[in-house]
Amino acid sequence: MLLAAVAAVSWAFLAMAGVAALGLHLVGADGAGALGPMTAAAVVLAVGGSVVPSGDVEAFGLQGAQAHSAIDVVPLGIGLVGALLLGWVFVRSLRGAGAVIGGAELAARAGAVVLLFLLVLAGLTWVGNDTVTIDATTLGLKGKPEQEGLLGKLPGELGDIADIGSGLLPDRIQRLIDAKAAVGFTVEAGRSVLGGAVWVVAVLLIALLVARRAPVPRGLEAAHRTVRPAASALYGVLVLAVGAGLAAALYAAIGDDHPRLVLGSALLGAPNGVWLGVPLGLFVPWHGGASGALVRVLPDPLDKLLADEKDEPITVARLAELDGRVWLLAVACVLMILAAGVLTAVRTPVGRTSRAGFVGRCALWLGIVTALTLPLLVRLTGVSAGASLSVLGFDAFGAGIELYGNGPAAPALGAGWGAAAGAAGALAAWATGAAGGQASRFALDSAHGSARGSAPGSAHGPRLNGA
Repeated sequence: MLLAAVAAVSWAFLAMAGVAALGLHLVGADGAGALGPMTAAAVVLAVGGSVVPSGDVEAFGLQGAQAHSAIDVVPLGIGLVGALLLGWVFVRSLRGAGAVIGGAELAARAGAVVLLFLLVLAGLTWVGNDTVTIDATTLGLKGKPEQEGLLGKLPGELGDIADIGSGLLPDRIQRLIDAKAAVGFTVEAGRSVLGGAVWVVAVLLIALLVARRAPVPRGLEAAHRTVRPAASALYGVLVLAVGAGLAAALYAAIGDDHPRLVLGSALLGAPNGVWLGVPLGLFVPWHGGASGALVRVLPDPLDKLLADEKDEPITVARLAELDGRVWLLAVACVLMILAAGVLTAVRTPVGRTSRAGFVGRCALWLGIVTALTLPLLVRLTGVSAGASLSVLGFDAFGAGIELYGNGPAAPALGAGWGAAAGAAGALAAWATGAAGGQASRFALDSAHGSARGSAPGSAHGPRLNGA
């Protein structure tokens, strides 16, 4: 148990530190200060911590609440890597228990991971404190500030709504490097450890939910054939979407004047942008506004829609009025949720269920999972950035950006899209004979009332590949 906890936590933190250090290096942050403390602070932010600027903050024109908001942001690119490794190692350590694990044993194993995670995080809160000496000339930027500054470069050249988040993250970092000043940053230990506790518990719960070959406590065996196929399917397509976003950033960097900035911002914030685009593409209404120089961080046509607005409705239809290519975002998101429906159907055991019953079951569980997931994506990717700064020769006093999704609409639309995709995927899988073709062994055993499971190829069903 202890070895598994050490492996899960160490691999997660090593991966997060590597991604954070590489991303900060690519965007040029190490030219302003020591990379080690900045990496530690970025990892703390990624797992729900809090970093507060101190010292000569007035050099930025930031005071009070505005100063706090300057680096209060979650770089999901760092957190996603850590979550994937932490969850994978944890659930893999449980597989030897079979289909069922004792509740006390599961709690002890999870508790060991949480405790060790918080101990390491507490160490990072001590390391993640430093002073950044800021000099814009070290970035080697030339030309007019309005054209060549980071505020004007990202993410517009990527030209996609899904890149909003990857542009905002380097913008936050840019505030610490695109001016001449000495600014300290300090990790708030108490808030960071509390946020880290919530983060690691949530990661472990999600990992148990999506891992189809991990055991569950006795009495919850039905999860193998009900919620887990749908949860694992939606989880898979969301991670794949982030991979597609990284590939798009790599392609954009090839022809960009500052490829390191594009790649660094993608490493730090690709999930922020991609997962903002998913609910927007599924027609979850958003509201927002932008003012001042920060309007230029928004990609076209969002910058035109939100310029000098405070609470403007943001929908695919309104954006498409400015650029018809925005409809491609909706098409991509619909295809993504349909792919989740097909995966749910091929991972759900058929058993003795009729076609109507199978379709209804897939629609029900994917609808429930999507109804819970869309509000989570809206919450993670919402943006509220107020700023009052003077950088690279132009003033941005009173600048700001706000993007927030419609909380009540997200679960309702999620339930509708999930149910429709689950039903369509189940019908397609049934018609092609693929229904239940990749159901896990535990799901098959649960469908036939077995507590421990029988070997694949038994009377319970054909030999299948559980993943």
